[in-house]
Amino acid sequence: MQKYDYIIAGSGASGLMLAYHMVLDPFFDEKEILLIDKEIKNKNDRTWCFWEQGVGIWDTIISKKWNKIYFGSETFSSETNISPYQYKLIRSKDFYSFVLKTLEQKPNITITQEKITSLTDEGSIVKVETNQSIYLGDKVFNSILLSREYESQKKYPVLNQHFVGWFVKTSEPVFDCTTATFMDFTVAQKENTRFMYVLPISKTEALFEYTLFSEDLLEEQEYEDEIIKYLEEKGIISYEITEKEKGCIPMTCYKFEKHNSKNIIHIGTAGGWTKPSTGYTFNLTSKKVRELTKFLKNNTELSKFGRKTKFWYYDLLFIDLLFQQNHIGASLFSRLFEKNKVIRILKFLDEETSLLEDIKITTSLPAGKFLKMVWGRVF
Repeated sequence: MQKYDYIIAGSGASGLMLAYHMVLDPFFDEKEILLIDKEIKNKNDRTWCFWEQGVGIWDTIISKKWNKIYFGSETFSSETNISPYQYKLIRSKDFYSFVLKTLEQKPNITITQEKITSLTDEGSIVKVETNQSIYLGDKVFNSILLSREYESQKKYPVLNQHFVGWFVKTSEPVFDCTTATFMDFTVAQKENTRFMYVLPISKTEALFEYTLFSEDLLEEQEYEDEIIKYLEEKGIISYEITEKEKGCIPMTCYKFEKHNSKNIIHIGTAGGWTKPSTGYTFNLTSKKVRELTKFLKNNTELSKFGRKTKFWYYDLLFIDLLFQQNHIGASLFSRLFEKNKVIRILKFLDEETSLLEDIKITTSLPAGKFLKMVWGRVF
């Protein structure tokens, strides 16, 4: 059995981010690192977007940036310049290629294509079993959802951010490529929280993504029918579908970290690093990875990484409410955007606001509904 200092299980965004930050830091130069996944990713299987100030670590692979975002609903609409932020888009193929190319140049990195079947912390070492081999690691970072307990437990509701997206191309210039549609709730809600997300790449190319925050998924045709209807309402009849994507991201405050141990930590979605109230994962994961690589230099017990913040409680109440009253999502987000500066909202969702800013955000939402959720949690 081969032994490594660190084993990274899964080569999605969080696994590759962690490996990338490790190879950039001389502290890890003498560490043997194994990256395992059942497939080596090299396709555009998803699109990541996030907002950021200035130049970031991923700017060399950014496909598109927007300085303005649009929010729309039946009761409130606005187009806002989000400076000093920019809304940034990364195609997954560019991300995979960029990181893997960097890793392949490092002699202390081994990449293997195998399916992980189990992880066992044996106290002084971790045993990683795959469909082909057994590996030993001092520390293991796992981004694969090996347990589905979060789906069956009842203490923390689970909503899903589920979507189908079409990249469409038109022969004539029809898109305003200066503004990204953050949320457009003018689509029929059908007792759920449903919106259209639009990313215009150029005047003739855009991603249209029909998205829901709800418990149950739809048949794929229903998502596509809604995209067709939305395009027609925008007067876009003639177009070519160049790519499709779909996904489902759990939105929950379930304590994924309880599965961590002294030598195993779960990262990314498997570690609860998805923002529960929005489903945004990329930027939060990037922050967590930077914190984790710093933590590893001075700590040996992985179960001590991370701590619950005030934002976890905000997200918990929001998910509780949206789970119980899924049909009010559009009105909640409309009030949020109508009564707050967009910059403050983005800062709040990035978990960087002060207590005073938190109060301004939370008091703009219906107090009675959230107090009922607090009552339900306390009593």
